[in-house]
Amino acid sequence: MRLLAVLLFLGFAISLQAQEVDFNGATYKIKGKVILQEGADVTTALSAEDQAGIWDAFNKQKALDKERASAEKAIKKAEKEQKKAEKEQKKAEKAQKKAEKELKAKQKAQSKFEDAKEDYKDGLAKYEKLKEKGKLSPNDEAKWLKKIEGLKEDIDKAKKKL
Repeated sequence: MRLLAVLLFLGFAISLQAQEVDFNGATYKIKGKVILQEGADVTTALSAEDQAGIWDAFNKQKALDKERASAEKAIKKAEKEQKKAEKEQKKAEKAQKKAEKELKAKQKAQSKFEDAKEDYKDGLAKYEKLKEKGKLSPNDEAKWLKKIEGLKEDIDKAKKKL
């Protein structure tokens, strides 16, 4: 913002001052409607043809300066647009990474839930099998029930994370 203000100020200051024009190997300064050469007014001393040539050169130079200024402005605008586009791209990439991370977390939670269900199912089946064969003592049965309860809690935890 400051840079833009400085450039506008400089452009204004330059336009207020006399501008130099080269014509037929001599350097003239144009200030308002007066043609100066080495600080002296030579408007009346020049022929009408020379004055017209100096004014044409002055107008061409002024047009070139205007084109240059507009080109610089267009370049600055393009740079600004590019920075804005880069910023938007970074924002989109960040959002995409966040979405991927969330998806990964959901998949991991789903996998843990399925694993916990499988462990519970296997543990319960093994407990039932041992109980049918009569190979469980009262202490073993209490341990198995505690283990099965722990597996059930694992399923609940995994379900909450989903």
